[in-house]
Amino acid sequence: MNRPRLPLGDYYQLLLRHKLVADDTPLAADATRPVALVSCDSKVVIPNTLFICKGAKFKPEYLRDAMGKGAFAYVSETAYPEVSLPCIRVTDIRQAMGLLADRAFGHPSRALKITGITGTKGKTTTAYYFKSIVDTWLAGQNHRESALLSTIVTDDGVERKPAKLTTPEPLDLQKHLSHAVSAGADYLTMEVSSQALKYGRVIGVDLTCAVFLNIGEDHISPVEHPNLEDYLNSKLLIFKQAKNACVNLDCDHVEQVRAAAEQCPRVVTFSQKFPSADVYGSNVRKEGDRIAFHVCTPRYEGELAISTPGLFNVENALAAVAAAEVYDIPREAVAEGLVSAFVPGRMEHYVSRDGQISVIVDYSHNGMSLQNALRSVKAEYPGRELTVMFGCTGGKGIDRREGMGSAAGQWADRIILTEDDPGPEEVEAICADIGVFVSAHGKDYTVIPNREMAVEQAILGASRPAVVLLAGKGCETAQKRKNGPEPCIPDGQLAQRVLDKYDAG
Repeated sequence: MNRPRLPLGDYYQLLLRHKLVADDTPLAADATRPVALVSCDSKVVIPNTLFICKGAKFKPEYLRDAMGKGAFAYVSETAYPEVSLPCIRVTDIRQAMGLLADRAFGHPSRALKITGITGTKGKTTTAYYFKSIVDTWLAGQNHRESALLSTIVTDDGVERKPAKLTTPEPLDLQKHLSHAVSAGADYLTMEVSSQALKYGRVIGVDLTCAVFLNIGEDHISPVEHPNLEDYLNSKLLIFKQAKNACVNLDCDHVEQVRAAAEQCPRVVTFSQKFPSADVYGSNVRKEGDRIAFHVCTPRYEGELAISTPGLFNVENALAAVAAAEVYDIPREAVAEGLVSAFVPGRMEHYVSRDGQISVIVDYSHNGMSLQNALRSVKAEYPGRELTVMFGCTGGKGIDRREGMGSAAGQWADRIILTEDDPGPEEVEAICADIGVFVSAHGKDYTVIPNREMAVEQAILGASRPAVVLLAGKGCETAQKRKNGPEPCIPDGQLAQRVLDKYDAG
């Protein structure tokens, strides 16, 4: 997709129309001058760049650097008189950046069918389920696969790389959408975080379908959302830019969610509790290595299955089935796509040669997701000792320590606490906080700060037959410590290495 080369005045008028220009001072730059690039990174500037000054840690030297490389005007909430460039001062730089990014890339979302997925838990799994369904359907038409923007990977048809954010910043997001159009990927599935919605990262993105999974107390902190109301209201913003909505009738605060979804022309509901839902799942059961369930939709009724462990994943599968209803994807593609879907770092299953030890690797990193994972593992592996190993992030999401500690104390037989992106805090201090809530359930716990050592002890120290849940990191390859991210071995690889040691005797 070719980016438009618009004059500066076009961008200025856009900001004026949205009442974002902070004062009535006339534009001090040449409004007819074409803008070759809009950038917020001083390292990525070419001649005739419109530069955006954003971030609490922004420094004037970044602007000077941009000017030296060819920026001819800048957009900012704060003017920098010491830098001799024309300033377009705005009242909200995040809103402004979202609008400018969309305009700079020519509004690529209009050429795509985008499915946006939000929720406290299950976004990634649902995204992979739905992408698998769509790709199965497209393959039957000899069409190229769809694009994906997830917590795990960015795959836009031009670039494929590990993701840095659940939902990219506006200029990166619009670039990926533009790439998808250029690559001929008509469909794109993306996770949409509450932060992205709250701070305008997805401004200008037209969603064909918005999927709302659930809401729980997470991401509530001074640096994220001040309270649950702000968190929920941020997530509900997704419906403002969608043509179709898929709503989980089993989620908390469902009346608020349904009310917000009504602004979409079409709403498809899904549930395991209410047969009146448009997509109703029932008779969930484990059949060998699969989880099977009965589904009834407006177009068909029958059996479906997923290969991913975790009874709770049926909720994510039903969300994907509901989204498939929006696009009229045939039942055969839905069935094949679901059962063949693989989700890296989400309920990955490893087993010893003698079958005595099953290891589940999952990204569960808050109380809601860990409780669901533990409860499901307990049901799927009856009669086995259940060990859980996890930690909590440092410097944010403090409420997770209570939620995850309480979940472990309630459901696990054996508990090992370790590091999980401790950041500025000491691992032992984080584990002590978690331990208070574990102990409240009368359970003991062991602290092993080094995650590799913790994985080995969790597996080899378990009483057979055993099931071990390694929670929190999933397939991540970096551990965020005091000095920044440091490389680490993903939990799945660690689990297989320890199981190989066990198998060798």
